[in-house]
Amino acid sequence: MSTIAAVRGALPGNVHAQADITEVLAEVVLRDDAKAEKRALLRRVHASAGVSTRHLALPLQEYLTLSGFGAANDAFIEVGTTLGERCIGDALAACGLAPSDVDLIVSTSVTGIAAPSIDARLVARLGLRDDVKRVPVFGLGCVAGAAGIARLHDYLVGHPDGVAVLLSVELCSLTFQRDDDSTANLVATGLFGDGAAAVVMVGAQHPLAGSGPRVVDTRSRMYPDTERVMGWDIGGSGFRIVLAATVADVVEKYLRDDVDAFLGGHGVAVADVATWVAHPGGPKVIEAIVRALEVDPGALDVTRRSLAAIGNLSSSSVLHVLQGTLAEGGLAPGTTGVLLAMGPGFCAELVLLEG
Repeated sequence: MSTIAAVRGALPGNVHAQADITEVLAEVVLRDDAKAEKRALLRRVHASAGVSTRHLALPLQEYLTLSGFGAANDAFIEVGTTLGERCIGDALAACGLAPSDVDLIVSTSVTGIAAPSIDARLVARLGLRDDVKRVPVFGLGCVAGAAGIARLHDYLVGHPDGVAVLLSVELCSLTFQRDDDSTANLVATGLFGDGAAAVVMVGAQHPLAGSGPRVVDTRSRMYPDTERVMGWDIGGSGFRIVLAATVADVVEKYLRDDVDAFLGGHGVAVADVATWVAHPGGPKVIEAIVRALEVDPGALDVTRRSLAAIGNLSSSSVLHVLQGTLAEGGLAPGTTGVLLAMGPGFCAELVLLEG
């Protein structure tokens, strides 16, 4: 088994109440006086999103003048590199490792493009070795936090004395479309926030093995005929959201059978799981997870609190939930946990954890 030695998140310093974000975005997306009904819908959707505050890459008023994919992507690179440096540095320090100890860095984002990638830009800034293995990943979206842990585990099974780092950088606010008044975009503007997170993992023969939760196994799952449930349409203005109203339905239809099969292979039942670390897709998705798994609603309290405090950070969110869970004493020694997330594909990733 590999070990999660540390998890640390990083958030931009621009924090705003949901209501204030709603009014600025109404000016950005719904400027036309003829769109009064859409503005009312925007306010209702944002008020019911389960989000109280969000951290944004830029000061709120700058979104009124931010124009074009190029300017938004430049901001993604600048802010994302800064946040990535901070959370990786914090995670390594938390478990007593130096940047030169890192053998592999996997970076993921679905909210910006960089070549050289964010991880490449951090090699010199952090002091990573010049022979560090790098794997930048694009396109997994919200599932990438869980999938990233799974892929680090795969690497460490074959490199049991190794150190691997996952970096997630998601600056969702920079993808908002100024001319898109679709319901999907109005929902997205109420849910998604900005942030980053880093996970440090070590193999079974590393001195830090057993110092934190252990990854026992992972499972990936793709669902049929769901390509248009979630994702991006990419054009001249950047990333235009694809977000179907059926996301929660897909979760409720498939998740329980997948979890049962996954756990059953290890002689574990849903009732045996002490800790659930779930991506906060939104209120309806959280409720769908509770119904599908038939768990106490309180089992996802950390997920709900994360959604309220910082919004949905795409791939970074489940990592912030993991950090919060560990900080609150979740995954006690000898207990079982499941980390799960879903994203474009439509797909799910499950990680079986042992405290």
